[in-house]
Amino acid sequence: MWCDQRLFVIGRTPQEEASLNKSSNPASPDAKAKLKRRQDQARDGIVAAAEYEAAAVAMREKTAKLRALRLAREAKDAADLAANPPEPVKKKKTKAKKKAE
Repeated sequence: MWCDQRLFVIGRTPQEEASLNKSSNPASPDAKAKLKRRQDQARDGIVAAAEYEAAAVAMREKTAKLRALRLAREAKDAADLAANPPEPVKKKKTKAKKKAE
């Protein structure tokens, strides 16, 4: 016995579905225009996805490069600070304010 899940859901065999999906006039100008537009949209979608992914990869590479530069600069600054600590800042002595009598 032939058993397909789609048979139970739709009630038709795949061959019946294929014959029903065929339009009565596949060569109509509207059908050709719709088909061409869908093909163009599919092609544009693939190109856009590739551009998006390329931009994301470039952004991750740029971020990694900038992070490495920042960490190197911070390490150099920390080494310079350890080698040459700043002189302690002397607090200025404040004079006692005279009370107005």
